[in-house]
Amino acid sequence: MAAEQNKKLYYSIKEVSEIVGVNDSTLRFWEQEFPHLKPKTTSNKVRQYTERDIEQIKIIYNLVKVRGFRIAAARKMINENRSGTDKSAKILESLITVREELKELKSKLDALA
Repeated sequence: MAAEQNKKLYYSIKEVSEIVGVNDSTLRFWEQEFPHLKPKTTSNKVRQYTERDIEQIKIIYNLVKVRGFRIAAARKMINENRSGTDKSAKILESLITVREELKELKSKLDALA
């Protein structure tokens, strides 16, 4: 419940780049290449990303950076199999989290030995 209250309504491009782990310029490039990724912009042309936009970016990141798809192939995969790509991105994110937790546990165990 507390995590739900801590979520923001909009995130800046800088915050999103830190969350996902890519440069601001990469996010702007992906906005041009993936038509479904359209963050809200203010009158001053400041991008405002929602949680949904961040999820979209994580899916693109998974396809392009992790799995090595080219932009056109990633765009095609998202358009043809939207639900499948959503699920695989969430699974990958969970696995990465578990791996990090296991690494932390291993380092604690190594320190005890």
